[in-house]
Amino acid sequence: MSSHIKLFSPGPVEVSEKTFQAFRKPMIGHRGNDFKKLYAAVQPGLQQLFGTTRPVFISTSSSWGVMEGALRNLTKGKVLNCMNGAFSDKWNDVAKRCGYEAEKLQVEWGKPITPELLKARLEQGDIDVVTLIHNETSTGCMSPLKDLADVLKQFPEVLSVVDTVSSCTVVPIPFDELGIDVLLTGSQKAFALPPGMAFLSVSEKGMKRAAEVKGRGYYFDFLEFQKNHEGDMTPSTPVISHIYALQSKLEDIAAEGLENRYARHAKTNALVAEWVKARGFEFFAPEGYRSVGLTCVKNNKGVDVAAWIGRLKSKYSCIIDGGYGKIKGETFRISNMGDETEETISQLLAWLDDTAE
Repeated sequence: MSSHIKLFSPGPVEVSEKTFQAFRKPMIGHRGNDFKKLYAAVQPGLQQLFGTTRPVFISTSSSWGVMEGALRNLTKGKVLNCMNGAFSDKWNDVAKRCGYEAEKLQVEWGKPITPELLKARLEQGDIDVVTLIHNETSTGCMSPLKDLADVLKQFPEVLSVVDTVSSCTVVPIPFDELGIDVLLTGSQKAFALPPGMAFLSVSEKGMKRAAEVKGRGYYFDFLEFQKNHEGDMTPSTPVISHIYALQSKLEDIAAEGLENRYARHAKTNALVAEWVKARGFEFFAPEGYRSVGLTCVKNNKGVDVAAWIGRLKSKYSCIIDGGYGKIKGETFRISNMGDETEETISQLLAWLDDTAE
């Protein structure tokens, strides 16, 4: 058995040796010209991934840092949290802990947030900020972002924050075209980088709102991000080695081509879906709303998921995920995010068959 346990879990995901080698580059000062060049070098690739001409800020934090930061920068009134899984549910808790009036737009775990539901609530008025998780990682459900963004365009007084932590680089997410106000993601899922870094872009309207909001704090202040960005800097000490790795990863993405990357994720996801159906399992998320970067499988056969993963780990030095939160054991999750290929996913599925009981 190898000492390295390969991750087929939906974050953190497996990190390539090439990416790890990029971490080994010599350290540089974060207020000097070398860092300015590094920061500027990664902007075009990030902007292409985000589908934006706006700056893409780099935060030394997990995604939760900028998720909370977005609330602190934008909120003047009531927050509406679109909730359909563990992470979107948690955003409501975070909003309340920050002292905001936060309302739940709650649907059953595994179901999508629909444009009809969002529009019906926004038509009632009194909502200041909407939070949405595009791809709810806990349930493998992807809500229809374009349709939801079209609804939000009808309510220009409402600002929107969209988490794309497990969908950015898996499917196209054109920030400028969608017209949302904050788009954010993290390093440890589809980017196939270690945890510890987050990325976000903010609309002009979002920046204008931030300038009007008091109590933004400092670490996640959008205006500080913008001011430092203009000098190819970050407000606080950046995680330089991560940015070297990001530069390497963006080179990989450019070499593959974005359309090819999206197509690869679709193909590997389809392999998992075929396996799920062929083995008599069911999907937790409904047809038409399933994630492309991971699959949340309903344990309708009542297998001992933890024991299965144990056998997989022992025999083949890899793991899948045994379900998250209140659906742990009732589901299991298989990730095809990041660098996974048809070959690696096919191998995993064969190993799952070999270790099944």
